[in-house]
Amino acid sequence: MVDIYLKYKDELPGKIIEDVKKEAEINKLTSAEVKKVLEEVKHEYVNSLISPGESVGIITAESFGEPGTQMTLNVFHMAGVAEVQVTRGLPRLIEIFDARKEPSTPSMNVYLKSEYTKDEKTIRKVASFIKQMTLQEISSEFSLNMMKAAVEVTLNSKKLRDFGFKKADILETLKVKLKDVNVKECTKGFVLESSKEEGDLTGLYRLRQKAKEVIVRGISGITQVLPTKKDGKYVIQCAGTNLKEVFKLKEIEPKSTVSNNLFEIASILGIEAAKQAIMNECLAVLENQGLDIDIRHVMFLSELMTHTGNVKGITRGGISGEKESVLARASFETPIKHIVDASITGEVDKIRSVIENVMINQPIPMGTGLPGLVAQIKKEKVGKKK
Repeated sequence: MVDIYLKYKDELPGKIIEDVKKEAEINKLTSAEVKKVLEEVKHEYVNSLISPGESVGIITAESFGEPGTQMTLNVFHMAGVAEVQVTRGLPRLIEIFDARKEPSTPSMNVYLKSEYTKDEKTIRKVASFIKQMTLQEISSEFSLNMMKAAVEVTLNSKKLRDFGFKKADILETLKVKLKDVNVKECTKGFVLESSKEEGDLTGLYRLRQKAKEVIVRGISGITQVLPTKKDGKYVIQCAGTNLKEVFKLKEIEPKSTVSNNLFEIASILGIEAAKQAIMNECLAVLENQGLDIDIRHVMFLSELMTHTGNVKGITRGGISGEKESVLARASFETPIKHIVDASITGEVDKIRSVIENVMINQPIPMGTGLPGLVAQIKKEKVGKKK
């Protein structure tokens, strides 16, 4: 049986052979049956390979473009389903391929270590420490005292009890985050005395607004949390992202926690993680829309967007604007600018790609146009005239 697998060692990838071997053992196949399966697998594998000279870029573009017309064009929230609202369908694909710095609906899936997922109470407690809470959310009133040039904050005692806040902790947070402001504790809450420079009405309004926005608990940027169960594991769905701060929490499982912000992933986890995130996000959108696109097209695009070491969109300012060929760059957008810039620097176009060959009416380097043919012609011997 081992000899059969060795025969296909150079003809099939190791992973495929291992999968066949595993299935053969489970189903107790005979040597003849294994050989037949391997032949079928080999046939399918060879047929799936790309031929030399195949225009993979055009095929990838078409593979996304045609199903893209069937996608929903809006951001929607499933009625009756407990879920953080996220952008889906075509708008999300456009966000990914344009490499937008900030997604329109940033979100995270935060996974917890096994010891913190034993009961729902613990999970909800962790979730409450992730969600950002501002002073405004636990206060009932912010009033201006013009006589004292101060802002008086009245705390909501019920919310303090419900969320487990201690007045002393809030006081310390305010002292740290409100610099040049004298924070005093009073019966109902706090008194924020403005500095001399901001003792006027405008200054007090500014101080009141600043005080309302002070984050007294949680992680900045995460405005909503929803503990749910996904694929048998507890996960906290978050509206908003802040990977750097979330990873500092001891309860978090960093290997599983993901964000939909590609640039945040690239800066914290590296470009390879960003490449995988592009793939995962694209596949999630396609699956949600019920579309089946070969994963190799997604892999190709994610590789193209990250091969320089940075996340770059398929836009004028990204990949399309950085092509080696002057004519290819000019064919996309702003042709005069590209041609003038190339003329000033004395660029040379080698005419190696598809676009520039089409522009000058030459055969494109694809398919049969890829190889160059050299013919050896025998010269006819010319005899002497009689």
